[in-house]
Amino acid sequence: MFLVLLVDQVSKIWVKTHMALYDMIHITDWFKIYFVENNGMAFGIEAIGKLFLSLFRIIAVGAIFVYLLRIVRENYKIGFIACIALVLAGASGNIIDSVFYGVFFQASYPGHVASVVPFGEGYASLLHGKVVDMFYFP
Repeated sequence: MFLVLLVDQVSKIWVKTHMALYDMIHITDWFKIYFVENNGMAFGIEAIGKLFLSLFRIIAVGAIFVYLLRIVRENYKIGFIACIALVLAGASGNIIDSVFYGVFFQASYPGHVASVVPFGEGYASLLHGKVVDMFYFP
């Protein structure tokens, strides 16, 4: 799980610091790196406040972690355990984005590649960052 989280964060940081918002890298006809940022929940839904959403994510990841520990102890099949671990890693990566990216990065926008800035000089406060999304399967 930690390796997946590490790859997730390294790839997101690379995209954020090397691509402008909405830039695309064509990998194959069925896979592209397309830099977008998600302001809210899935599909960018912003039904509730960002602070509430970030806190909800943290609680949800805690619950997924507890569930993962339980299914490991109960000897569930390794494939199912791996799937839950991948969900946990992805959700944890999104928490890192929303908690820290706003305070460590400049804002991303079309034609401008963001850079790392000193803590607190970013585009948002703690818990108010945007989630970096990049995998596009047209």
